[in-house]
Amino acid sequence: MPKNTISLYHISAECYPVAKVGGLADVVGALPHYQNALGHQAKVVVPAYDVRFFKENEFNVVHSGKLKLGWFEFQYTVWKENTNKLGFELFCIAIPELFDRPNVYSYEDDTERFLAFQIAFLNWLIETNQKPDVIHCHDHHTGLIPFMVQNCYNYERLNNTPTVLTIHNAQYQGWFGFDKIHYLPHFHSSRLGFLEWNGMINPLASAIKCVWKITTVSPSYLEEISYNANGLEHLLQFERPKSVGILNGIDNHVWNPATDTYIHQNYNEHSFQEGKQINKQLLCKQFNLNPELPLFTFIGRLVGEKGADLLPQICSLALTEHHQKLNILILGSGDTGVEQQLEAIKPYFQGHYNAYIGYNEQLSHQIYAGADFLLMPSRVEPCGLNQLYALRYGTLPIVRRIGGLKDTIVDIGDNGIGICHDQASVFDVTYSIDRALQLMQTPDKVTHTIAKMMQIDHSWEVAAAEYCTLYQSLIQ
Repeated sequence: MPKNTISLYHISAECYPVAKVGGLADVVGALPHYQNALGHQAKVVVPAYDVRFFKENEFNVVHSGKLKLGWFEFQYTVWKENTNKLGFELFCIAIPELFDRPNVYSYEDDTERFLAFQIAFLNWLIETNQKPDVIHCHDHHTGLIPFMVQNCYNYERLNNTPTVLTIHNAQYQGWFGFDKIHYLPHFHSSRLGFLEWNGMINPLASAIKCVWKITTVSPSYLEEISYNANGLEHLLQFERPKSVGILNGIDNHVWNPATDTYIHQNYNEHSFQEGKQINKQLLCKQFNLNPELPLFTFIGRLVGEKGADLLPQICSLALTEHHQKLNILILGSGDTGVEQQLEAIKPYFQGHYNAYIGYNEQLSHQIYAGADFLLMPSRVEPCGLNQLYALRYGTLPIVRRIGGLKDTIVDIGDNGIGICHDQASVFDVTYSIDRALQLMQTPDKVTHTIAKMMQIDHSWEVAAAEYCTLYQSLIQ
């Protein structure tokens, strides 16, 4: 291995295309690929869920062992994907009683599942005499690894291994009660304080305390969690000296309208007018919309964080006030109440409104390629990737100024490439839709803006290099 090559593991609950719920998967599926392109050895470890990717690709068993979770004992198996087709070595840890299920989250025993996953990972390192230069943990699902590496007797050989935590969303912290403290491998009782926050074991808080370096997925999100982090504000303020915000990138190989096999018509920054129009016509035909009208869309989880609860009223008001001189298409799933409301308004705006409730990767690409505007009225948006995909596909983002949205989208009134508003409110979003419709009256400006935004480079190269510089500082 060359002298400056860094050997590291990314350990995560999600990784695209293996298992995806949100943006975490996109980051873990892309960042190591770009780090390896820089000459390093970045590997990824995720649970072996009962998902198509694990069934449809070739894996070899590289290790088997046992782990203890309190009084329970589980067998675990480490599988390695044979081809490195993702641009990095992928390892999936199978624990049959806990992970042979189709969903990533939302089971009653999620605490046991992800704690067992973390223990299995560390056992594997110890039992195979591995000592990576860095262990990079993502969110609370892997947040107890820094504590266990430093404090559990079983892992003493890893004590001086640098650990990095990336906070993708500080609202979710993985709390559980001290009645489950015996699940952790043995450690000295004097270290108990590194696990506790507000009377609970808090994996995210523990990682923040124990990890060598904290990163957030945008500089603005690092600022925001100092006053909005679901109870961890003071801790994050205290640990600010070891924290840095690194803006996420996107995988330009996956998200490239010139080569994307998911879309009907490929195009680039020179041919987007014809290319987007063809994609729009086919998309509108599929969803019974008028291709001659501006097409607004929302793509994402239908949850409060994304402002999705505002969408039914936004859609109704915008379509009514503008006499149906626009189209709106929603793609997403989440809160059943929001889903039902979005379905309920379909009969009132036929030919101008539709909603696809569910997750569909191919359709999301097609919508980016065919839509004119993307709505992102987020209450919380640590980085946001959708606005970056939209820029790449020539779809103008309409965003709230928060988190990574504030870092990446400048208002068109300030010579930028999107439309920005300050509040997650029905009024702010509908007013922004008004501005978008006014913008469409100046086609030359729209064309110039799209050509400009499609040339912006938000690929992972820059962020990957920043992470590697950070690792190097810890190793030295």
